[in-house]
Amino acid sequence: MLKSLDLIIIFVYLALTIGIGIWISKKASKNLDSYFLGSKAVPWYILGISNASGMFDISGTMWLVYLIFVYGLKGAWIPWMWPVFNQIFLMVYLSSWVRRSNVLTGAEWITTRFGDKKGGKLAHISVVIFALMSVTGFLAYSFEGIGKFAAEFLPWDLAPHTYGLIITLLTSLYVIKGGMFSVVFTEVLQFFIMTISSFAIGIIAMIKVSPDMLANAIPDGWKTIWFGWKLDLDWTGILDSVNTKIQQDEYSFFTIIMMMMLFKGILVSLAGPAPNYDMQRVLATRSPKEASKMSGLVSLVLFFPRYMMIGGLAVLALAFFLPELRAMGPNVDFEMILPYAIKNFLPVGLVGLLIAGLLAAFMSTYAATVNAAPAYIVNDIYKKYINPNASDKKYIRLSYIASAAIIILGILFGYAAQSVNYWTMWIVSALWGGYAASNVLKWYWWRLNGYGYFWGMAGGMLCAACISLISPSNNPLFAFPIILAVSTLGCIIGSLLTEPDDEEVLKNFYTRVRPWGFWGPVKKKVMAENPSFKPNKDFKRDMFNIIIGIIWQTTLVVLPIYIIIREKTSIINGIVILVITSFILKKNWYNKLED
Repeated sequence: MLKSLDLIIIFVYLALTIGIGIWISKKASKNLDSYFLGSKAVPWYILGISNASGMFDISGTMWLVYLIFVYGLKGAWIPWMWPVFNQIFLMVYLSSWVRRSNVLTGAEWITTRFGDKKGGKLAHISVVIFALMSVTGFLAYSFEGIGKFAAEFLPWDLAPHTYGLIITLLTSLYVIKGGMFSVVFTEVLQFFIMTISSFAIGIIAMIKVSPDMLANAIPDGWKTIWFGWKLDLDWTGILDSVNTKIQQDEYSFFTIIMMMMLFKGILVSLAGPAPNYDMQRVLATRSPKEASKMSGLVSLVLFFPRYMMIGGLAVLALAFFLPELRAMGPNVDFEMILPYAIKNFLPVGLVGLLIAGLLAAFMSTYAATVNAAPAYIVNDIYKKYINPNASDKKYIRLSYIASAAIIILGILFGYAAQSVNYWTMWIVSALWGGYAASNVLKWYWWRLNGYGYFWGMAGGMLCAACISLISPSNNPLFAFPIILAVSTLGCIIGSLLTEPDDEEVLKNFYTRVRPWGFWGPVKKKVMAENPSFKPNKDFKRDMFNIIIGIIWQTTLVVLPIYIIIREKTSIINGIVILVITSFILKKNWYNKLED
């Protein structure tokens, strides 16, 4: 049971967040641009912190604590299935490409690529459908996590889904009314609370858990990030149920899993940002250069503090909670490691601050996700196809209604959710599998037209939905190649059986966005009309920066864990790698950014 001080901290924080959100909401009611993009007036570093806060979600934190607890430092690789390094692709070049479009939503961006004829409209509709499916999945994922978490701490005897409903509705008070302004400025407050809490947990873990205590609680190989053909983590005699869990996760042949995650991760990253809150932050920046800097800041400010918390909680649970976990027998709910660790090992006051921070993390992710959804309903359906001449006030009112509708849908799916881990795997593997092919080819192959894009997206989304219905108990990662193959065939066949997109649309897109890739025929026509045009020749530099950036980002993930477990050699190596990669990125990426 929480102490009075902890409860006071939690409720004061919730009141403060909702109050600030509602107070700021007056700025959001001017028009759609102010509601969804903050009038492109928010500084890039504020948007970067806001974006990082939106990714510091409670469901993801529960999942990551479980990964580090079970897989040790090797658990740092598993989020590559998301993939976490998509932020590096955004940082290096894709954020600037997206921002050059100067549109309101990811679906509206499709018009700049495929035009506004029948094929372009079909492509546009398919992105709207994907965006709404994605948002609904994320809301269900968040709803499931916050309910399980709150039921462990808050003093009333309510079911997890009831807690999820209450906290969701409280968050909705300021999100629906406030739009981007409310979301961004409350997220900045939430981020600083989470950062303070994260470092505090890491320090407590270092004080309470000695290297010898940890050594007695982990199997051989837990402390190393490197792996062989098989995982080779044997928990027998320590916590036997973990061996069963590893088998259920199907990660035993770790090299094969890593190859699949890397292949999928690169494809999804090449596709650019999904049409969610991440893309909204990119479109809300003032310029392409600021968009790139914003995406770079996300990795810098997010991963080190977040993994101080994740590593600290996992280490505390390993040192002190194994007897209770053994007593659960084969039915251990590993997603509950995070709340158990907080409840048992942190002092009064810090518990309240951390719970407030984790509630903040939920509210950040939830708010950002909800803010992205009505843009697609109002701007990309109602305004584009139904009533293009309505007043700004009417569009804003419809945005309120759309937000409420998508919240209700997310709650309903949340009630049907199996687990946080299931929703995580379905979103990042099945749904993103249906997204990858169409959205890779749209950037790099001129011949992909609106029809091909539509059939690729439709085939991929249909496969993803079928996977969740036919085999909900299997790891959706293994379905990714099938979903990708169906989607790719839809793209190629749909494009080659129909005429290319309008020549003027292709030339305008190529001139404005300046992508590299297979754009030869379009490039030739643009250069003939405008000999002074300079095509993008940065492919090799961008790929080099991405490799360096992924090493840099991975170091930001593992370094805080090594600090907590006091592996001195690994700490020194990590600092050296971080300094070298930061220097290279400063010289070869940051200094060469342009608008």
